[in-house]
Amino acid sequence: MLIIPIKEGENIDRALKRFKRKFDKTGTKRQLQERKQFTKPSVRKRAQVQKAQYIQRLREQADI
Repeated sequence: MLIIPIKEGENIDRALKRFKRKFDKTGTKRQLQERKQFTKPSVRKRAQVQKAQYIQRLREQADI
């Protein structure tokens, strides 16, 4: 559970913005989306390999 202390005289919009930022940093939303649907380990590994290949290509293009 996230607790955001509101300072004296602080605008509620600013406190809400702090809450949203903290919520995004915890990764709760991403974790819930991952749990919605089961992905096989082979599919997960393939996605990691594809991401690594993509990043490698970007780095090679930057070196040239």
